[in-house]
Amino acid sequence: MVTVVEEKRFKEQMQRRVEAVEAILREYLPQEEGYQKTVLEAMNYSVLAGGKRLRPMLMQEMYRLFGGKSKMIEPFMAAIEMIHTYSLVHDDLPAMDNDEYRRGRKTTHVVYGEAMAILAGDGLLNYAFETALKAYDMVPEGEEQRPEIYQAIGKALRILAAKAGVYGMIGGQTADIEAEKKDRLTREQLLFIHEKKTAALIQASMMAGAVLAGAGEEELIAVEKCAYDIGIAFQIQDDILDVVGDSALLGKPIGSDEKNHKQTYVTLNGLERSKEEVRRLSGEAAEILTRLEEERRPGDSEGSSSDREYLRQLVMMLVDRRN
Repeated sequence: MVTVVEEKRFKEQMQRRVEAVEAILREYLPQEEGYQKTVLEAMNYSVLAGGKRLRPMLMQEMYRLFGGKSKMIEPFMAAIEMIHTYSLVHDDLPAMDNDEYRRGRKTTHVVYGEAMAILAGDGLLNYAFETALKAYDMVPEGEEQRPEIYQAIGKALRILAAKAGVYGMIGGQTADIEAEKKDRLTREQLLFIHEKKTAALIQASMMAGAVLAGAGEEELIAVEKCAYDIGIAFQIQDDILDVVGDSALLGKPIGSDEKNHKQTYVTLNGLERSKEEVRRLSGEAAEILTRLEEERRPGDSEGSSSDREYLRQLVMMLVDRRN
């Protein structure tokens, strides 16, 4: 049972981390200038619309868990949020979900027009990889002669590309669109959509953070499983909130899944069973994190223990989130 003091401390820690992520994002966003100024404005508008910054935060926490200490992680943190944002910009388009509000603000296509929103999404995806590649210029002083550092950056880039691509997020989006034409989905089909469309970028975040800090192959397998659990739990909770959420807290109208005739985990399994699955997955993810933490940092000081507890609480927050 989480006490009021523990919850308050967690919220304060989370706010500090969100602010730190925001500062990193602003540092890496493009300058709004030149003949292409409009698309750059649309890109920045989309990224700065707010949000939990869950993906870059998880990436940074995993990097720290595996002993990473340099700023080399920062361009990857900015990159994953750009990729996530581009997917939302395209998701909101009239040809997709046709949403007019996200995070309490008008969506990019409403403000800048459909064509510019498409270009802004394309721009964010391309600029994400331009940004991540800057990590090669940020190898810590004194480590320049270690080939494994450069190999880790290359491996993290491959993970990012694969999880965001046709065998990852785009593949999930494809299956999601085609599912609208079917009378009923199987649980397997729905989990494929959730895994690829939502969990894939969370896996990319956590795996890239671990790889950049030097995680081994067995550890990486555990991180991928943990991130899968988090991603599926997050998406099921999203389905739940679309039914029982508060539109003021969500920053968008509820009931969009029903409006778009979308089959979700809730429509297939019911509300209570969906809530139980979120609890199960989140608990399993927390157990994996605890095991990784104990194996990696068994002798940490009390202060570091607080950081470790934050990561576990961040995962468990997914169970009770309201937006």
